Amino acid sequence: MRLTSSADPALWIPVTGSLGFAGRRHRKAAIRMLMAQAGAGLGRETLPGARFGSWLASQAIPLAMRRADGRVLAWTWKAEPELVVAMATVQELTPQLRMARAMLPIEYDDTESFPTPLGVGEKLLMPTPPNPASPPSATYTWDTGTHLITLTAVCSDRERFGTLERALDDLARSIRIAADLTGGESGNVLRLPPA
Repeated sequence: MRLTSSADPALWIPVTGSLGFAGRRHRKAAIRMLMAQAGAGLGRETLPGARFGSWLASQAIPLAMRRADGRVLAWTWKAEPELVVAMATVQELTPQLRMARAMLPIEYDDTESFPTPLGVGEKLLMPTPPNPASPPSATYTWDTGTHLITLTAVCSDRERFGTLERALDDLARSIRIAADLTGGESGNVLRLPPA
């Protein structure tokens, strides 16, 4: 299963698929923010070697994302790349993944229904995370029965996080599943004759 998105190009810069100098600034900002979040999760302001690590990751991640073939999509905020990073992923819904989701802390129970073209998903805003060192975040999830689609957005500014909710909702609504159909394989496809 692969994902596609029609994210608003006036607001979001796709990090996925950008190679070389094109999108380099946005790639580095996204990776720095994600590494800072990982450091906060470990209780550190910065991880040792984070500056070199973010440069190295900015070189390797575009190729890894290209190999992921639509299973991972990422964006940064166009006007200010260091403000918001959003990443959509699709994972096969294994029993282990279901169990891990069931064992999330109680803070993750405060979800609200979120209808989109993918179906009714769940939306969780965490403007003040349980760990004070963690940045505010928003998570959108959809359970398709066989796969779990997740969009996670992390913001570097607590005061401005609330102003981004509508743009994040629109980004979540832009995500679609890309299906590969070959002509003649399915009897459920309606084909219209040329006009």
